[in-house]
Amino acid sequence: MRLPEEGVTLAILAGGRARRLGGVPKGLLLREGRSLLAHLLELGPGFDEVLLVTPEAAPYQGFPVRTVADRVAGRGAPGGVHAALVEARSPWVLAVAADMPFVTRAVVDRLLAERGPEVDAVGFEVQGRLEPLLACYRTRAAEVFAAALADEPSFRDLWRGLRARVLSSQALAEVDPGCRSVVSINTPEDARAWGVVVPAPEGGR
Repeated sequence: MRLPEEGVTLAILAGGRARRLGGVPKGLLLREGRSLLAHLLELGPGFDEVLLVTPEAAPYQGFPVRTVADRVAGRGAPGGVHAALVEARSPWVLAVAADMPFVTRAVVDRLLAERGPEVDAVGFEVQGRLEPLLACYRTRAAEVFAAALADEPSFRDLWRGLRARVLSSQALAEVDPGCRSVVSINTPEDARAWGVVVPAPEGGR
């Protein structure tokens, strides 16, 4: 059920420097000559605001985003989603990892269309793996995250505390036939396989 009257904040999660990729901030990895962050910012109009969740704002100076840091340090990606939920000024947050080169607007629209009054989170499960960093969250789920972060939970654990709608890989393939939207770049091998360039650590956007 689409809720057009309820706004959405786009939250791009850029968790620090990727040591396996030479210490380059993941949002500054390059695809087709442009940073992954620049590509994600093209997801387009309709978002109330864009947040960049990162412990290091300096590498991203010049991008048209408000940067925020984790409220609970040392909790990895769950802590990043929690920060986005707390900081967002909209009823919903679309969380996307900064190292995802191929997220499309069609995939975003499918997630948003699955929201409903009985749902707190919407995401895909691909090959048995939940993808919580391409997912939509109701901002009031921040309370569930805050309560759970003391125990360093997995996303699976967190989602058990939410009214979650998990979409199948078939649902993803309907709008993204190659299911490339859930690809993330974590290693040099990933970068080579997906045509992503790792700039020098001091490289620009």
